[in-house]
Amino acid sequence: MFEGDLATLSTADLLESAVEWRAVGVRADVRVLEVALVYADRFHPDAGPVRPGRRSCDGRERAVVLGGDGCPEVLEFAVAEFAVVLGISPRVAADYLGQALALRHRFPFTWARVLAGEATAWKACRIVADCVKLSADAAAYVDQRIAPLIDSITPYRLDKIVKAAKMHADADLARAEAAEKARERGVFVGRADEHGTKTMYIKAAAGAVIRTKATLDAIAEALKTFGDTRPVQHRRADAVGIIADPRYTQELLTQARHHHLTTPAQDTTAPDPAGPDAAGPVSTSPRGASHRGTGCPEAGDDDRPHATTDLARADVDHQVDSGHGIAAAGASGMPGAGSASRRGDEDRTKRHDEPGPDDEADRDAPHPSSALPDPLDTPDTVPIEPFDPSDPGLHLDPDDGRPLNAAARRALHARLAQIKQDAYTTHATRTGADRADSPDRTRGRVRPGQTQIYVHLTDHTLATGTGVLRAETIGPLLADQLADLIGHGPYTVKPVINLNDAISVDAYEIPDRIRERIKLTHPVELFPFGTQETHRGMDLDHLQPYDPLGPPGQTSTTNLAPLGRYGHRVKTHAHGWTVRRLDHQTLEWTTPHGFVFHVTPTGTFRAIPGSRSQ
Repeated sequence: MFEGDLATLSTADLLESAVEWRAVGVRADVRVLEVALVYADRFHPDAGPVRPGRRSCDGRERAVVLGGDGCPEVLEFAVAEFAVVLGISPRVAADYLGQALALRHRFPFTWARVLAGEATAWKACRIVADCVKLSADAAAYVDQRIAPLIDSITPYRLDKIVKAAKMHADADLARAEAAEKARERGVFVGRADEHGTKTMYIKAAAGAVIRTKATLDAIAEALKTFGDTRPVQHRRADAVGIIADPRYTQELLTQARHHHLTTPAQDTTAPDPAGPDAAGPVSTSPRGASHRGTGCPEAGDDDRPHATTDLARADVDHQVDSGHGIAAAGASGMPGAGSASRRGDEDRTKRHDEPGPDDEADRDAPHPSSALPDPLDTPDTVPIEPFDPSDPGLHLDPDDGRPLNAAARRALHARLAQIKQDAYTTHATRTGADRADSPDRTRGRVRPGQTQIYVHLTDHTLATGTGVLRAETIGPLLADQLADLIGHGPYTVKPVINLNDAISVDAYEIPDRIRERIKLTHPVELFPFGTQETHRGMDLDHLQPYDPLGPPGQTSTTNLAPLGRYGHRVKTHAHGWTVRRLDHQTLEWTTPHGFVFHVTPTGTFRAIPGSRSQ
């Protein structure tokens, strides 16, 4: 082993050092798999303590099979302690324990090569994860076919061989998976966000996708008509926000067609006197209406933000139409186990973030006794598909489009705001909604549907318009990106919600006003290393159990914690788990074997690393 200062090594020795250190990591990965197996054996139902009256129907512990047909059962709450001690989520821990058990019980030849150092652990884990639906006999067939090849060919080729072996081993399952693939349709919004952008995946019937793309292209062309000189992909991206409002979309396309019919063709060979950063021409409205900006609430709006604010809430006028999407799937496994190699191999295809495997569907679940699925039940993953290389939008020339300068951007936004107002003014006139007795009348015009956006910002950001803010479900944004988030108005700013005010009710049921404050105070569940973002349907646990004969105010913002269904069941029913509030920001969790973790707004931390409570 090469120790000491690496800079003193020759190039050959430096490379040999990399090989040796990588081998150390591979051996460590194998050791962790062995630890997982011993741990799972200790929590087999036959080895666990007898607990009279244990029932799964009321939220108590069940025995689960992790890893597929032929693997032994494991007591499900044991997964929680394994997860928090290793600093991973329960879903990832369940996958990892299942992969270890599958290697030993379903893939013995592969497991033997892993133990001998002849097969990389993370590659073996990925193979058994891909084969989790196979029967024990079919898995044994795949094991014999691929065990000698794991480290001798690239992961890309290995995946194809594994897929072929699965088809040979279980043709019925292959046909069932093909049929399931045909049924995978929906719209999926990625959890990850970067610099104010978010990803949506659409998977729908070919005709629906083609028609939607044609509409997006038409909107992108309309934006170009009104002076948007950016590349077509940027205009397509903005079109996604416009198509959500059908009236706005129709009016934009109508005015664009009218503009083409009434405006003479311009000489595109003439030089642009405004320079390369200027926008194209912005015509006047076909209806002769003057342009109006979108940066301020309408005259007469009484709701204004306070000067010193921690949280402002905006109701953005927005009407959402149906869309279609393609879902992305990510492989889950032990963090750090060959992550660098895995990342390099997976970069062969374009991958995207997606809603994580720990995310559950929104549901109103006030107590863990209900018979609802847990994050440990069945992860839903949908494989990625490559983009269509024939799409001309993927092959843009470097000079295709140019950025808008500040003046051109303001002019474009003003024109789009006027078009949006025209859309609803025209609709009100046609439908009679502008009559005084019309239920759709709002200050003389029809308003689109409303979407609430919660924005966290400081008084300095509010006063200066600069700095960083945080938008719920989106993440951090620069202050000048808020205009893009709100769109082309109109909008209403509602009063600040003071999260420092503790409120309570004298009942077990949780009203919306308390649920809303809990969601804003704790954006992520409070189970150690929890991954689920808090949503309206998430379980809210009474840290001090509710006593019908107890004092008033037990259901309060200070006695409720958002938890995923699995974490809620662990806290309520698992033997040896305790939780207490240290202060208004910190929960202290203690596991059955004395490991202590503090969950704070900045994450989960082991209370005293290297020691346990007695």
